[in-house]
Amino acid sequence: MADSFGPVHDESGTADAEGGGGPGADAGGARKEPIRVLVVDDHALFRRGLEIVLAQEEDIQVVGEAGDGAEAVDKAADLLPDIVLMDVRMPKRGGIEACTTIKEVAPSAKIIMLTISDEEADLYDAIKAGATGYLLKEISTDEVATAIRAVADGQSQISPSMASKLLTEFKSMIQRTDERRLVPAPRLTERELEVLKLVATGMNNRDIAKELFISENTVKNHVRNILEKLQLHSRMEAVVYAMREKILEIR
Repeated sequence: MADSFGPVHDESGTADAEGGGGPGADAGGARKEPIRVLVVDDHALFRRGLEIVLAQEEDIQVVGEAGDGAEAVDKAADLLPDIVLMDVRMPKRGGIEACTTIKEVAPSAKIIMLTISDEEADLYDAIKAGATGYLLKEISTDEVATAIRAVADGQSQISPSMASKLLTEFKSMIQRTDERRLVPAPRLTERELEVLKLVATGMNNRDIAKELFISENTVKNHVRNILEKLQLHSRMEAVVYAMREKILEIR
């Protein structure tokens, strides 16, 4: 595995209501059990490289591997991993298609797409299918473990070069929805809208709390309520939904 990556952009900041401290964490937020990871990639050498890198991390355990999306679904159902680290383009069944099914057979698993694809369509489809992270294989090997921990703790991770493409996709969605009638979105309170707008700027819970002069726990509660009302699973999905339904506007 080439050690050649750039920095990973954290889309959500600190751990929040989505993660609750992450899998295996106690009430104080300290992790008692290692994060269980399933590695999915059609290149055996790349899978082996990831295993070697992650084996050096005491709080991360690779519990299985798969060479395509179909095998990934079976392994996820059997192993119930905390994190699925998966490529987008694979034979038999692609990662994005597998993502949807994995969320059905292993609902608690969080999926990080690790891919060479920098296509906007793949990024958007992955988020829509339930992925919590989208990282390019150009990131450094050291950052893979960091990203796994962040996603396990309830954050969303996206490579910086893809973040701007995500905004471009948001704008395109808004333009497309201008031409058709929208289904009324669930009603958010004024405070929830304020929180959602700040989440969309990439602010973490601590900074949002300071901006709105409220406690960090209150921010976490607002984020939880927003996700429940929108029937979504992550902050990233909430922002996509908000843009599509014109709750928020990108200028």
